[in-house]
Amino acid sequence: MKRKLVLEASKQEEEIVKIAGWVDSYRDHGGIIFVDLRDASGIIQVVFAKGLPQAKELRAEWVIEVTGKIEKRPERMINPKLETGQVELHAQGLNVLSSSLPLPFAIEGEGYEINEEERLRYRYLDLRRPRMKRNLIIRHKVENFIRQFLIKEGFIEVETPILTKSTPEGARDFLVPSRTYPGEFYALPQSPQQYKQLLMVAGLEKYFQIARCFRDEDTRADRQAEFTQLDIEMSFVEQEDILALIEKFIIDLVRSVFPERNILETPFPRISYEEAMKKYHSDRPDLRPDSKDDQAMAFAFIIDFPMFEKTESRQRWTAVHHPFTRPQVDSIEELKKYPEKVKAFQYDIVLNGQEIGGGSLRTYRREMLQAIFEVLGHHKLEIENQFGHLLKAFQYGVPPHGGIAIGLERLLTGLLGEKSIREVVAFPKTGDSRSLMMDTPSKVSQAQLKELHLKVIELSKDSNNLHEKKKNN
Repeated sequence: MKRKLVLEASKQEEEIVKIAGWVDSYRDHGGIIFVDLRDASGIIQVVFAKGLPQAKELRAEWVIEVTGKIEKRPERMINPKLETGQVELHAQGLNVLSSSLPLPFAIEGEGYEINEEERLRYRYLDLRRPRMKRNLIIRHKVENFIRQFLIKEGFIEVETPILTKSTPEGARDFLVPSRTYPGEFYALPQSPQQYKQLLMVAGLEKYFQIARCFRDEDTRADRQAEFTQLDIEMSFVEQEDILALIEKFIIDLVRSVFPERNILETPFPRISYEEAMKKYHSDRPDLRPDSKDDQAMAFAFIIDFPMFEKTESRQRWTAVHHPFTRPQVDSIEELKKYPEKVKAFQYDIVLNGQEIGGGSLRTYRREMLQAIFEVLGHHKLEIENQFGHLLKAFQYGVPPHGGIAIGLERLLTGLLGEKSIREVVAFPKTGDSRSLMMDTPSKVSQAQLKELHLKVIELSKDSNNLHEKKKNN
């Protein structure tokens, strides 16, 4: 007999069915045992009569397989809280597939009160929690909506490489040593930025990707070393075309997947960076009249960012967004002479005081891109070594183009009303980029290091103590 999901089986009254799942709860009423059996589709009550004595051995979270007849519950025993609460399964056969130790924490409630490191250490158990399962299901629905929406808008989904070139784009790269080419390295992409621009050179015109990105950044409480972003690039567009597309996408997404949520204002306000800093003292203002209203969502676009800003440590110019952003001037002379005055075609989208994405129109003139790198302090040889592939491509006809990237975890956190992006990631790392469940990062064998022509330099005693303290905590 083929196994059926709980929800499907519950609709087959007076039929013999086979179901399997976890023991959600166990109650012994004088020899008649009641078990709430849970699978991916729901929960159903199973009744074990005295003819199945092995049912007395069952405990919470054991995995079992049961055959029996679906019957209506007595009127007074109907459970309106369950979708299957009108019926129950009268067991005729029981097969224990695997037992379980007592769980290290309860999985019935929301789980916020439980130590987060303990939840991350046993993430496979924490994901049994209804809230966490709901979050992953909604994430799946959002990703499915993204694909359907953008394909309907004429976009092509393209995967770009994970092993790529290390270039200075704002954050520190994760480096991957090459076994075949000793002493040389790949880098994991901080974003598909250069690839999506090259796809515009290739003539695709409308590209998207649900892309994995990697940034080796310093410890932050609510940041992940690897994350997912909705990555979009378009040719022959102006800034407003991109903002209008994203606005439509978010409004349709909320209506489709989050109908209980309320968008406070449409069209989304467009606020200049200068106005935001002057009025709200932040470039990601919270526009809700009452920040305690969890169902209200205030979206806004922040536009007209400065092109450059001075770094605190080295007192040199750096790009506010990234060096591929198009400045709001056409004159290279003006760009170089007055970098502090130049604004950029850069925009962020914020939700309830949190930045959830950002993008820009891109520089598509080769000579302007070279000038921007020079303002940032790069020498011509350095520019050629790090960005020569892009500059070379820009000699073969480049369309005006621009795009945006939305942090999927940040968007989901805001739409679900969660407090941390770790609540919408299946297997997240801690704020200092450790996986407590897999015990990573971890050491590798000397043979592996030798094969990669690498040697580990031991840290100082103080640094080692700090490393061990972080690991043990």
